[in-house]
Amino acid sequence: MIEATEIGMVRGEGAGRVEALKGIDLSLAGGELTLLMGPSGSGKTTLLSVLGCMLSPTSGSVQIRGRSTSGLNAEQLAELRRDNVGFVFQSYHLFPTLTAAENVRLALDVRGDCSPLARVKADKALATVGLSHKANAFPSALSGGEQQRVAVARAIVGDASVVLADEPTASLDSENGQAVMTVLAEIAKDPARAMFIVTHDPRIMPFADRILRIEDGRIVSDQRRGANLSAVRTLKYAS
Repeated sequence: MIEATEIGMVRGEGAGRVEALKGIDLSLAGGELTLLMGPSGSGKTTLLSVLGCMLSPTSGSVQIRGRSTSGLNAEQLAELRRDNVGFVFQSYHLFPTLTAAENVRLALDVRGDCSPLARVKADKALATVGLSHKANAFPSALSGGEQQRVAVARAIVGDASVVLADEPTASLDSENGQAVMTVLAEIAKDPARAMFIVTHDPRIMPFADRILRIEDGRIVSDQRRGANLSAVRTLKYAS
């Protein structure tokens, strides 16, 4: 679904120059839930933003479903992002004056899909996250976990090939965090969709099919479910 090759990202100049990402190679396949873990400042959110076409890398290239982002202008990147990528953030970003169903339909509105079928798609997405009974509820009437599940429904309603989530459980208690991750893990079983989650939360590690660790802008380990310690691929770089 996504292929990133030799991704580099430099911020600032002179004494303030920071190399946020350093030659990252990464492939995300459908049917997998991948976690990216690492300390603050290691490049996690920067990498997610590059993969989601919100930032253009200083070097390297990203392909989403075979289409390269290289050379695309801001409008073309927005179109590629809109048609292929769904986002879930730590803050739910729901509009307080819209119902759960209306918040979900916003993702279709921006595509120009205001047909009667849009309502059907929104209802189906809410059913996927277990919130059909809350379709007409406003965010103020929803728990934090329910609001996050509405945000997940919004991310998937347009059949996004890639769902990128930035700390989706950080604002939730254990019970709600587990509920949200159960939903994300179920969605990630779809072979036509890749799930990529940036997190500090070790509680959600059991949900992962794959765990990447990043330090100082480099992917330093790549572990898949069921791999014993000797099977973990650790990447070492020359100093």
